[in-house]
Amino acid sequence: MDSGAGNAIPLTGDEDALAESVLNSAVPGGLFELDELDVLYDDSFAALWTFMRPSGRPSFTPAMLADFERWQDLIADCFGSKKVPLRYLVLGSRSHDVFCFGGDLELFQQLIRSKDRKGLVEYGHRCCAILERNVKSLDLPMLTIGLVQGAALGGGFEALLSFDHIIAERHATFGLPEIMFGLFPGMGAHAFLSRKLGTAMADRIVVSNRTYTAEEMFELGIVHQVVEPGEGESAVREFIKKSERRHAGLVGARKATDRVWPIELKELTDITEIWADAALQLSETDLKVMSRLVSAQARIADRLAAA
Repeated sequence: MDSGAGNAIPLTGDEDALAESVLNSAVPGGLFELDELDVLYDDSFAALWTFMRPSGRPSFTPAMLADFERWQDLIADCFGSKKVPLRYLVLGSRSHDVFCFGGDLELFQQLIRSKDRKGLVEYGHRCCAILERNVKSLDLPMLTIGLVQGAALGGGFEALLSFDHIIAERHATFGLPEIMFGLFPGMGAHAFLSRKLGTAMADRIVVSNRTYTAEEMFELGIVHQVVEPGEGESAVREFIKKSERRHAGLVGARKATDRVWPIELKELTDITEIWADAALQLSETDLKVMSRLVSAQARIADRLAAA
């Protein structure tokens, strides 16, 4: 397997050691050639760090989904027993103060206006497949860690719910804004939140159009650790160090949880089809609200690009 640093951006702290680990490890070179994901492998703890680096709005565009699909395929094929060891998989974002805004609302508008149910369903099914593989840890004995250093909204929040452990900086925010334009989150929120919190609380979060703080998500048990701004990466490294001795137990506990409340792909895709049908019923007023949200996201993306 080819190996190289590519366009990976080192983590803060211990940069030289981490960069050296990338150069010397037999990691698949394709991981460092993804357009919208920065990847770095830390062989001292067998940890793969990945940061979303969107080219435009920090959303799950088709290009971003393609990178995630390739990322998962490479990890599943090249890591594991008798291959490159992998004990921890970390996902964060390079967008300042934004983890991810979620679904590609601009694309949704186009598909809704053209009555393209097939396109909506195809997009949703791709998202569901990525989340289902992540919640199963790609069938590898590893722990998955979500690092939140900003806003995790809509599908960005849904994606985090598929991780074993979530560390959030105190200024991070969480929410499902879809109800504001007459829709609901269609790629996992109901399935994950109902299992974690019960159906009543899940429904309250889905329909509230509230933005929740990291502390509130911690109190609910969704976020596992809240740290001060700028300390997220250090907190992840500390969690990894503390988890080394109990790694087998933590992985086993995750597998036991999956056995108690398994999430199957068909459940997720069935909900996506309900979501697609609901999307096609949105009014022009609803689409205008969605347009305003797209414009707000674009302004934030422009500000991030100029920073």
